[in-house]
Amino acid sequence: QVQLVESGGGLVQAGGSLTLSCTSSESTFSADAMGWYRQTPGKQRTIIASITSGGLSPSYVGAVSGRFTISRDNAKRTVYLQMNNLKPEDTGIYYCNAISPLRQKGWGQGTQVTVSS
Repeated sequence: QVQLVESGGGLVQAGGSLTLSCTSSESTFSADAMGWYRQTPGKQRTIIASITSGGLSPSYVGAVSGRFTISRDNAKRTVYLQMNNLKPEDTGIYYCNAISPLRQKGWGQGTQVTVSS
């Protein structure tokens, strides 16, 4: 079974930075466009950033644009999310997965990010 393992979350003050990592056990990782998703209490998990299989055309949703940077290292089967100028509204559980529903794997445990004001 393919595993996605997210890490790098933590507690940070507003204005701080964190870098999240997500490593896949999938041998075809490099074929998938990947995304970072965020879930906050009482809300559905939503995509906040994505990147093509080749590491091009990063895309961002909403207020993370200009503050977050998605990247990937296919040799390491890892996708990253550099988060700068964090805000309390960025608090949530962060997950990674393929963008295409047909290519999505089982969700990992996620990594908790908590931003204090």
